[in-house]
Amino acid sequence: MSQECDYAFDLFITEVTVMSQPAFDNSMVLPSHVGRRASRKIWLPNVVYECVPYFYILSGFSALFATLYINAWYWVVPHWILFTALCLHAGTRIIYQRYRYRTARRQAVDAAERG
Repeated sequence: MSQECDYAFDLFITEVTVMSQPAFDNSMVLPSHVGRRASRKIWLPNVVYECVPYFYILSGFSALFATLYINAWYWVVPHWILFTALCLHAGTRIIYQRYRYRTARRQAVDAAERG
C-alpha cells in the first residue's frame, strides 16, 4: 500500500515540476533575419497592384455565392460569411483609400500649377 502511495506522489510531483517550467524559453525566439523578411515591403507590378482590390471583391462575392449554395447549416458557414465580409470590406476600403489619395494628389498638383 505504501509503495502505491509513493508512486502516486512521485507522479504528482513530476507533473507539477513539468507544468511549472516556463512556457517561453530562448529556443522559441525567431532569428533576426526572419523578422526582417516578414516586415519587408513587397513591390508588385502595376497590373497586379491595380487588380488586388478587385481580386478581394471577386473572392468575397465568390465566397458569398458559395455560402448561399450550401443548403444546410454546417460549421463552415460562419467562416465563409466572415471571409465574405472581410474580403468585401478590404476590397472596397482599398479602392476608397486609393481614390482619396489620388484625388488629394491631383488637387495638390492642380493648386501648384495654378499658383
